[in-house]
Amino acid sequence: MNPTPAPVRASALSPRPRLDSETLFRHLIRVSQALAGRVDIQAAIQAVSDELAAILPHDHLDVCILRQDHHTAYEAGAHTDWSLNAHPLPIEGSPIRTVLLGQEPYLISGDALADPRFHFAGAFAHPIFHENLQSRLHVPLLVRGEIIGALSASKRARDFYDGRDIAFARHVADVLAPYFYALRTAEDARRLAIEEAEGRVREDALREGALRLTEELERERQRIGMDLHDLTLADLTRLHRRIARLREAGAPSAEGWEGVEAELARTMASLREIIDDARPNILQLFGLADGIEDFLGRALDGSGSGIGWRFADRSAGAAERLTETLRVALFRIVQEAVNNAAHHAEPSLIEVDLRMEASALVIEVRDDGIGFASLAQRKRVGGIRNMQTRARLVGAGFQIGRRPDRRGTMVQVRLPLEPCAETNGSLAP
Repeated sequence: MNPTPAPVRASALSPRPRLDSETLFRHLIRVSQALAGRVDIQAAIQAVSDELAAILPHDHLDVCILRQDHHTAYEAGAHTDWSLNAHPLPIEGSPIRTVLLGQEPYLISGDALADPRFHFAGAFAHPIFHENLQSRLHVPLLVRGEIIGALSASKRARDFYDGRDIAFARHVADVLAPYFYALRTAEDARRLAIEEAEGRVREDALREGALRLTEELERERQRIGMDLHDLTLADLTRLHRRIARLREAGAPSAEGWEGVEAELARTMASLREIIDDARPNILQLFGLADGIEDFLGRALDGSGSGIGWRFADRSAGAAERLTETLRVALFRIVQEAVNNAAHHAEPSLIEVDLRMEASALVIEVRDDGIGFASLAQRKRVGGIRNMQTRARLVGAGFQIGRRPDRRGTMVQVRLPLEPCAETNGSLAP
């Protein structure tokens, strides 16, 4: 298709001297030398701008590079929204789309501010007005017959370029096109490598996330298992024993059945707490010490076991400054230790002691029962492992053995503490 440029009037300026073939060749050689070693298109166009000024005078120079149905501009001289835009622009909005699409072999205009070819619905042409780019010249960049972009030169003066500049511009484009094609290919390869690397990172992150999720689900399964063992199984065991005692006593009285009903209601409530992943209300509202004391009363006084209990809090408030995670973990260890003692050690008294020793919170659960007789020891192994696991998860030391007076068993948990700024005065291991 033949170009239909707007009329180009003779320049009102003094006639420009034109380069002879030998001088043009020397400048093109220097353009090639300026390109050497440039590893990106912006650096390349900036490097050749001064040398090109002798061949193709300009106030604004840009190279537009095609990538599928979008293009990216690289500018020297004045920088505009053509290159400063964060994303590639669609070809259909380019003022020089006819050159980029091969519909025109070149574009030349003496007054681009008024030339209708640069202004149409959706045209991204406002930099022409912002920089007052009146004279414009555009030729395609060709590599093996393929248009890879366009070279554009602009002057703020009107009617600066004429038909003789088109030949110069084409010589320059022929020198630049192969180099910019190679740079585009390298950039595309780098971009592809980055995308592939990011894709691998995302895949690795997904795999890591799936692994962590699996681990979390397994820990949650173990937690639920421990909670069921600590609470529901213990409550059902007490209920079973209570029913057995009522059966041995003959026809149960109404008061006896009321006790069984109350115990069953407590068991159901405890199971509902586990299902809802709720925390014991007293522990949540008032802290570790009150939570343990409430549990001792509920587990021992309410079970009809006849086991006495004592509780002492000598932690100077440290137990109440623990994070919720630590409070719950320590509470569950105390639950397990008390239930183990009550069910297997045949004690008459269970004592729980909270105290600070140096910079550690120490919790001791002591009973005066039969200790680790062979049968009781085998029954208590599962509960001991649960306590060890909970202690290890929060960084606490765990010991179980005979009391110093050899009259039963003592469970000791030692949690090193240090102030934790992130928890507003709370203590963390």
